[in-house]
Amino acid sequence: MIAVSAQSLVLARCLGVSLMLALGACATKPKAPSTAATKPGGYYQDDGPSANPPANLDQIADATPRNERYHSGANKPYTVLGRSYVPVINNDAFRQEGIASWYGKQFHGKPTSIGETYDMNAMTAAHPTLPLPSYVRVSNPANARAVVVRVNDRGPFHADRIIDLSYVAAAKLGIIARGSGRVIVERVFAGEPQVAIAAPAPTPSLISVSPITTDAGELYLQLGAFSSAENAEQFRTRVAAELDWNREPVTITSRDRLHRVRMGPYKSRDDAEAMAKRVSATLHFSPVISKP
Repeated sequence: MIAVSAQSLVLARCLGVSLMLALGACATKPKAPSTAATKPGGYYQDDGPSANPPANLDQIADATPRNERYHSGANKPYTVLGRSYVPVINNDAFRQEGIASWYGKQFHGKPTSIGETYDMNAMTAAHPTLPLPSYVRVSNPANARAVVVRVNDRGPFHADRIIDLSYVAAAKLGIIARGSGRVIVERVFAGEPQVAIAAPAPTPSLISVSPITTDAGELYLQLGAFSSAENAEQFRTRVAAELDWNREPVTITSRDRLHRVRMGPYKSRDDAEAMAKRVSATLHFSPVISKP
């Protein structure tokens, strides 16, 4: 990791931001790529998920848009790292496409820009110019997932990123493992129907299989099974992108009018189960161990 203390990073992020200094609130920081991490799993300045993240991430409800009064201090023009920002104070439609990142345990429990306590397991986000507080729908076009979050913090202050998500929001969008991902951000308001804008992704029909013994020979992880070859290919492309740490091919095998998306082969059930756990942690569903 870059040899800079967390305190120094926070100070650098806050330097010149009078409204944040006045509030004593500064949960996010500008993130710079690690110079030491050479494999997935490295996080910025020891940031990352907590040691015991909630087991029910997918069940944590999205934020519900409400009519809230804008914060009196956190919506004034400010400057960070030599760049000036002018927050937008209106109720106009807003749409933005770009890269989202996320922030975790390093700032968990610290104050946000409006003085609230940052909770990495709540559906919140940081944005450099949207009104505080406000609400946005964030969609991941790669997998058709979408979440609604409450914007209650400033950041990120990195040139190629448009929004910082809480840990749980990033997990629900499927960008935890990579640390960032391309998203669509749209402002939403109280009373609007919360409908995801992305086209629905193909839903895998997982096929049950008989128990496999340790000496069963070659085994595969079946990620999904489709009657449509096109849907199988779309699903294969999506999971291959999400499993960016994976060095094994994600393939399609077709038999009996069924197109199976799978990984492998593995020589033992132990090997297959170990890989299944890694896949499940990224994709948030459990693959099926199957025979050829």
